[in-house]
Amino acid sequence: MPLKTDISTFGTKARLHRIIAGLAILSLASCGLFGERGPVRIAAMGSLNPAATPLNGELSSANAALLNATSQGLVSYDGEGQIDTGLADRWTVTTDGRSYIFRLREAKWTNGRKVTAEDVAAILRSYLAPASRHVLKNDFPEIETIRAMTDTVIEIRLSVPQPAILELLAQPSMAIVNKGMGWGPMRARRIGRAVLLSPVPDPLAEDPEAAEAAANDPAASIELVGTSPAGALARFKNGYADGVIGGRFSTLPYFAASNIGRSRLVVDPVPGLFGLSFVRAEGFLAIDANRDALVRAIRRERLIEAFGLSEWQPQVTLRPSLYARDGGPAPLVPTWAEYDEASRLAQAKRAVDAWRAAGRQIEPLRIAVPDTPGGRILFAYVSADFNAIGVPSQRVPMASAADLRLIDEIAPNDDALWALRRLSCRRDTLCNREAQELIDQATANIDAGQRRVQVSEAEAVLARYAPFIPLATPLRWSVASQRLTGLRANGRAQHPLNHLIALPN
Repeated sequence: MPLKTDISTFGTKARLHRIIAGLAILSLASCGLFGERGPVRIAAMGSLNPAATPLNGELSSANAALLNATSQGLVSYDGEGQIDTGLADRWTVTTDGRSYIFRLREAKWTNGRKVTAEDVAAILRSYLAPASRHVLKNDFPEIETIRAMTDTVIEIRLSVPQPAILELLAQPSMAIVNKGMGWGPMRARRIGRAVLLSPVPDPLAEDPEAAEAAANDPAASIELVGTSPAGALARFKNGYADGVIGGRFSTLPYFAASNIGRSRLVVDPVPGLFGLSFVRAEGFLAIDANRDALVRAIRRERLIEAFGLSEWQPQVTLRPSLYARDGGPAPLVPTWAEYDEASRLAQAKRAVDAWRAAGRQIEPLRIAVPDTPGGRILFAYVSADFNAIGVPSQRVPMASAADLRLIDEIAPNDDALWALRRLSCRRDTLCNREAQELIDQATANIDAGQRRVQVSEAEAVLARYAPFIPLATPLRWSVASQRLTGLRANGRAQHPLNHLIALPN
């Protein structure tokens, strides 16, 4: 299905022309340095900072790709989104499922010092420390201890079994980086605005000189640039990049404006959360029924169709429908989903009319979405749906005070509790104590049957409380030339740089 863009919601035609013109603006720094056997050239959307660390919060797509290449975690993802080796070349799980024991491969930090299990344990503990801003800090509640058993063996001990812990440890944000130093599988050096990545020579090679020469083969290297969405797509269109990574809903209109062939677009079918979280419960939003009215009012199919991408699907459940730990339970489908669009709008409008009939006003809701083409389209459709039931709204920046704020996150593992934890009692969510108690009980429960019941009960409580307006599945996309044989759509949206192409023999 071809991409289309609703110009009326995108903005004026002049604005679209400016975006298309922006695609022609291209910095040639670091380009044309290599022949046909030169490095694979990747343009990542976002800033590229070689000193970026997971301790400081969410990573840009460029920084995540760089860390995943130079400082892989204990385990990693391959190009198919499956668990692969990382710094650990093997691991075992005890019969009770509570102890994961990893054996580290021979590796050195960039200063030449050997990587030890104590180094790794200290780094992982720092990620989960109270002062850390690590994006996954709250997703490891089962961990009791992280310790070095020997110089090359590390144990992660859990309070209850967590079958999906490897998926968390494989995330790029779990990179084992030590004060800016990585260990591999690639090493980096700056070339102008770009970073040139080449394989780390095998430290156990019988012929170190031959291993170094093989690692320096330009055809085994990757040139990574962090830039704007328009700049990334311009690089690809003009032949200065073999691929573009880091696309989201917010930047999809840039692809539509670029006229790059649809066959080059790679869309990942990822589970997760994409919707509007209620940040405060005051005034009109203090009433559960009023928040529920806003949930019902959204015409999801219409919103998604505005982006013209058939792979992007609406979502009505609080939890993603894909990936279920312990074989379930299935996400709870809300009762309002059984009604047609006109009925849902009528139900929502009755709640608004009842509020106004009591002489109470509704202040314009502040909705925080990205100030991007996609963000403006999203707000236009949401605002129109709210206005249809008599609720005014205004768009505000993501960092501003807001009544609703966009959450756009991929589920980092298969745990059914992930989404419920994410939507309960966080800094950017409302807090229902009954639901949180059930979530805590399910987290600590070792009985799979009881756990499934508690997950379902917690989800039912949250659904009645209405802390979130689910809109769709998260959207992640890339652009790939024929050279990138390893960049394939997968359910984790993981495209590690060292798996993009087959290395030369």
